[in-house]
Amino acid sequence: MFSKFTSILQHAVEALAPSLPLQEDFVYHWKAITHYYIETSDDKAPVTDTNIPSHLEQMLDILVQEENERESGETGPCMEYLLHHKILETLYTLGKADCPPGMKQQVLIFYTKLLGRIRQPLLPHINVHRPVQKLIRLCGEVLATPTENEEIQFLCIVCAKLKQDPYLVNFFLENKMKSLASKGVPSVISEDTLKGQDSLSTDTGQSHHPEELSGATGMEQTELEDEPPHQLDHLSTSLDNLSVTSLPEASVVRPNQDYNLVNSLLNLTRSPDGRIAVKACEGLMLLVSLPEPAAAKCLTQSTCLCELLTDRLASLYKALPQSVDPLDIETVEAINWGLDSYSHKEDASAFPGKRALISFLSWFDYCDQLIKEAQKTAAVALAKAVHERFFIGVMEPQLMQTSEMGILTSTALLHRIVRQVTSDVLLQEMVFFILGEQREPETVAEISRHPLRHRLIEHCDHISDEISIMTLRMFEHLLQKPNEHILYNLVLRNLEERNYTECKPLCPEDKDVVENGLIAGAVDLEEDPLFTDISPENTLPNQEWLSSSPPATPDHPKNDGKTEVHKIVNSFLCLVPDDAKSSYHVEGTGYDTYLRDAHRQFRDYCAICLRWEWPGSPKALEKCNLEAAFFEGHFLKVLFDRMGRILDQPYDVNLQVTSVLSRLSLFPHPHIHEYLLDPYVNLAPGCRSLFSVIVRVVGDLMLRIQRIQDFTPKLLLVRKRLLGLEPEGPLIDHITLLEGVIVLEEFCKELAAIAFVKYHASSTP
Repeated sequence: MFSKFTSILQHAVEALAPSLPLQEDFVYHWKAITHYYIETSDDKAPVTDTNIPSHLEQMLDILVQEENERESGETGPCMEYLLHHKILETLYTLGKADCPPGMKQQVLIFYTKLLGRIRQPLLPHINVHRPVQKLIRLCGEVLATPTENEEIQFLCIVCAKLKQDPYLVNFFLENKMKSLASKGVPSVISEDTLKGQDSLSTDTGQSHHPEELSGATGMEQTELEDEPPHQLDHLSTSLDNLSVTSLPEASVVRPNQDYNLVNSLLNLTRSPDGRIAVKACEGLMLLVSLPEPAAAKCLTQSTCLCELLTDRLASLYKALPQSVDPLDIETVEAINWGLDSYSHKEDASAFPGKRALISFLSWFDYCDQLIKEAQKTAAVALAKAVHERFFIGVMEPQLMQTSEMGILTSTALLHRIVRQVTSDVLLQEMVFFILGEQREPETVAEISRHPLRHRLIEHCDHISDEISIMTLRMFEHLLQKPNEHILYNLVLRNLEERNYTECKPLCPEDKDVVENGLIAGAVDLEEDPLFTDISPENTLPNQEWLSSSPPATPDHPKNDGKTEVHKIVNSFLCLVPDDAKSSYHVEGTGYDTYLRDAHRQFRDYCAICLRWEWPGSPKALEKCNLEAAFFEGHFLKVLFDRMGRILDQPYDVNLQVTSVLSRLSLFPHPHIHEYLLDPYVNLAPGCRSLFSVIVRVVGDLMLRIQRIQDFTPKLLLVRKRLLGLEPEGPLIDHITLLEGVIVLEEFCKELAAIAFVKYHASSTP
């Protein structure tokens, strides 16, 4: 009570007293603080019962006022006094001792406000960055302390200052000897700091000598010019005798002390207070983005950052229940790492494990964003750590297991993070994890060279339809990612030599055929016995295509080696026989409905592939090794096998298989276009293409139709039920086959639309 009365009285006296020059006023407040330690005998009273917080606030106000009254960049006498007399060093010592109780909090507030409110660069001064560095070491030592909020505010203001002037980070990279130094043992500044002194001296007007930079890191004695010698002795003794209690370390062990700013932030990411943890994550985000190579190297090699990211990913992943519904994993709302606040009571769509799932996805999002923002070498190191310690160490065993429930859950989680990843560097590591780094053509003998790739592709044809669908969806989203290795590894490396084609020498008769728009050796489908039922209404008239396609020009002649587009489109549209078609009985299901989607999707794929510098035309046959045995690759083999069973598979599986194949056919690579979309390609013996697979399916279909009574009415009823135009009723015989026929018809229309859109785009000058 008495101290509070004294404080009020002092404020009243200060208000009535004539205003002193700023420097005198500043020195007065500082001496008032130092006198407290000389005169007081009770160091147990909390700092809030003293005048110290008021004096510190006054000192700050004076420094800000002084800066505002002077020209930009000019250091005033009060700031000179603070620097020359090492006031920050003394305050650090008082804060470390926390004497009186609560002093650490006041010191943190003073440092934070000083760095935040003063515009001139302070960190280049040795008497600023050295005590700041020491105070950083005190932050995060103990979790859930009363000073946690002040600690994170202080660390974040330091990070913000480094973001403004990245070269300053060299002051915060310490030599490894520091980790061995005990309290008060002289420290050694890093070589980077010493090298940077000349440029720093020029920029800030400060002259820093190596001997100054290697000054003691222990408690500094205050030198007050105007103090009597006996009072200085008393103050010195008081500071030396402060009892510095050793606090228990936080749970994070710091093997190196090279980058204490990072280590303190890492400790605070474990705070039970979510707001503190998020602020610590924001501070780390600022630090990893600094462009200084030395800082990036220290960050990844001498701190626990990589371990923290990966260990927390692993623990959150392992905390997920095995029984999480895959649908919940896919549909849970988009996760933003900074907004990971979830209340089970407030959630109407809660499900078991949702809290754990959101925590995992939120932390993965943080890792992704951190790597995205990080300096290049730091980003690569962090992504490799996630690859080795999390993808391989934790996820791979789950994906390789034999339990169907485990496979389904782990594949759903893989699918979710494939969709979620946005960092190019992390995506690259994820692709290498899933597919491996191989780029040479596949052979049947080495099909399982990368075990995870082999297992995942096999899962596309799993006995469990749920696993097949989930794995196919994962590959479908993977194919939409902006990474060239994905498509090359899965498909393109096997089409590079075009050895799926058979090159026949042209005879005179063939030349006439080529001039009429056909390829030598190709069979016109209108003459094929499989397509004898084609009626004129089912083909699109030539004049319609001629009006849609660009006119022939000297630069773009019609006969440019491509089969005329109307023949290709009609080939796909006429694949399914009339008896097996049902779309013309239902409005709004014509071929043209696919054109708009195909155009939009093809444009998106072109934008993704633009920087991959793909050729505009197929590799010349004379340069191809056509003698090499052709293998379409494991991925296309499984897709073609499933496509061949389209009449005997569940509707949902068929939708997913055809969806992946249509995605593949959209890619603007000439070999993909030729292999998947050209019905007239001259296939080598023993080779199959997408078109040839569908032809076999149609041949089987035509035989099976004859054995089903009332096939057409049943087919139409099934289509209407699928579209929701008819209510569900009694079970229909041969439902799987009927649904397969509908998917087949729609898929052929989609391929026709893609072929037309791609031709139109490539023919436009």
